Amino acid sequence: MKNLLLLSMILIISGCASFGEGVTTAILKKQEKEDLRECRIDGKSFGGLQANFTESNHSVKLLMVHGVGTHIPSYSTQFQEKLSEELGLDEMSSHYKEIQLVNREYPEQDLGMLRIRRLLDKEQNRELIFYELTWSSITNRQKEKLKYDTSGAYSFRRADVNQMLKVFSNDTSPDPMIYLGKYSQDIILASFRTALCWMVGRGWDDLPRESQEMCSLTQMAVEQHVKDQFAIVSHSLGSRIVMDGMQSIARKLGKAEDGKFDQIKADFIANFQKKKIPFYLMSNQLPLLEMGALPPEVVDQHDKYCVPGGEQYQQRMVAQTSIIAFSDPNDLLSYAIPQQFAQRRLDSRLCAEITNININVAHVIDLFGMGKFANPLTAHTGYDSDDRVVALIANGIDTEHTSDIVTERCEWTEYVD
Repeated sequence: MKNLLLLSMILIISGCASFGEGVTTAILKKQEKEDLRECRIDGKSFGGLQANFTESNHSVKLLMVHGVGTHIPSYSTQFQEKLSEELGLDEMSSHYKEIQLVNREYPEQDLGMLRIRRLLDKEQNRELIFYELTWSSITNRQKEKLKYDTSGAYSFRRADVNQMLKVFSNDTSPDPMIYLGKYSQDIILASFRTALCWMVGRGWDDLPRESQEMCSLTQMAVEQHVKDQFAIVSHSLGSRIVMDGMQSIARKLGKAEDGKFDQIKADFIANFQKKKIPFYLMSNQLPLLEMGALPPEVVDQHDKYCVPGGEQYQQRMVAQTSIIAFSDPNDLLSYAIPQQFAQRRLDSRLCAEITNININVAHVIDLFGMGKFANPLTAHTGYDSDDRVVALIANGIDTEHTSDIVTERCEWTEYVD
């Protein structure tokens, strides 16, 4: 009789638990289905990659730079596919082109991989060449020093979930620390500059299928980049790498021997100064990784460098860098960019213009009156799979191409000065 009673109680309790779990799941799914996630844009209108197609009339080149953690080539595949669908690019090259990056500053150093794919519309009137930079190999060797911490000698003492978190932490936490070390930072920035050199210097047909050669500016690069448009997408630490990389190029351009460049470089620079380059920074970390760093050489001089007729107008790097910073408020490692930051902490020669996009990529759920919660990991890693983020990068805001999902689900406050 006791056994029968015990069995009945177990069935009742398990039934209640299952019912409670079912109710919880249903409520959470209902909250996600309603999808009331915020999307707020503060800044001037921008045209997205569609505007780049209009400017080039054919070819747009996009460089992607990853953030913390070990990445392997092809990490951007999902983002590529969503972006090509949003842009109506239904055809692609049958193969990738892979460049093992080499730089004369560090001839013996592995600088990572540049993986390149060509995306086209059916009429082949529009071409997007996607350059995926993988720089993980630079920091992986140093992170090997922590492998002992997750080996069998230590892992069995941890709870299973904590061991998983420890593996994740040991793979991601060291990257910013390694990057902020002077020597490692120089190497990673050399990787970025080399990738940028390959992007601006050659068209798809001129790129080798596989290569370990050094990139150099040639007459071909001068002729090629005049007609091309460029854009850069980055994630987390990649945002700092992109900005530091561009500022390092600005410094190099300002230090020509005897104040002059050879004719090829001079022609290249003159054409590059006419470019307007959008930077799409996902999970932007510029304010965080700026801590303790010295400001750039040239700051708070926007009008001198960026306004035609300005005292230093001929010394600008580009006509404009449009910085579009995506940040989920529940991403613990992401920050908006205050307008003063551009004045005081970004090189004036970049002629930066800031747009902040405050966007919930992680669903916010109500924990039955105990408060609201959003998964911080999803909030940090979910940008490149979010339809609104992809639509904004592809088609911008306040243009004839702006996607319906942006018009319907994003609020925009336009800046007029």
